[in-house]
Amino acid sequence: MVAPEQVRMARAALKWSVAELARQSEVAPKSIVRFEDGGNVTIETLKKIQGALEKAGITWVPENGGPPGVRMPRRE
Repeated sequence: MVAPEQVRMARAALKWSVAELARQSEVAPKSIVRFEDGGNVTIETLKKIQGALEKAGITWVPENGGPPGVRMPRRE
């Protein structure tokens, strides 16, 4: 699963607000804020958030000797 900082980085890369991610993932904005602030959300909620960001082209960079990160979608 993705980390809170990855979700924040992904939103920044896409230039999405919390409201936009909420709309795209069909999750309440307060759930996104809670997760990004280190709080708990259900696995189902996290899957929706992750799925919306992946659909927008985000790929996840796992911890591999450094912090987890994201890759932006390729621009044509």
